[in-house]
Amino acid sequence: MGFKEIKAEELRFNPFTAIGKEWMLITAGNAEKFNTMTASWGGVGVFWNKNVVTAYIRTTRYTKEFVDANELFTLSFFDKKYKKALNICGTLSGRDTDKVAQAGLTPLFTDGTAAFGEADMILVCKKLYHDFMPPENFADKKNEAWYPEKDYHTLYIAEIVKILVR
Repeated sequence: MGFKEIKAEELRFNPFTAIGKEWMLITAGNAEKFNTMTASWGGVGVFWNKNVVTAYIRTTRYTKEFVDANELFTLSFFDKKYKKALNICGTLSGRDTDKVAQAGLTPLFTDGTAAFGEADMILVCKKLYHDFMPPENFADKKNEAWYPEKDYHTLYIAEIVKILVR
């Protein structure tokens, strides 16, 4: 079964479950070269009168290079049976291994960027804003505990330009 495009108003999913518990893949690049990473932090909402996502990527992640170098990236959401594949994509680095092959995922290219054929939903996202999150801006200093390696996140806000569902 292929994908169909829907409007944002038709979107029915719980981001707290889909992102925080089931995870998602953040992917950027093209058919020649791309990378992906698992994420369990992010959000969905409205900003500058646009439907947007927020994504957070640590400075040390290889995928960050691809997100920074490209206008678009995707968020791919999967059925629970792909949890092991998402775990592989979150623990192995694409710098030195073909984690997509090890995870058993099939790259899918849409709108000049990469996603995955096994996904149940793909959000194609266009970057609007990004900013490094320095620890001195943490309102609650206890959050420093999330960064024992001092590998702070960059926040990305991106417009959802296409939603593909099964």
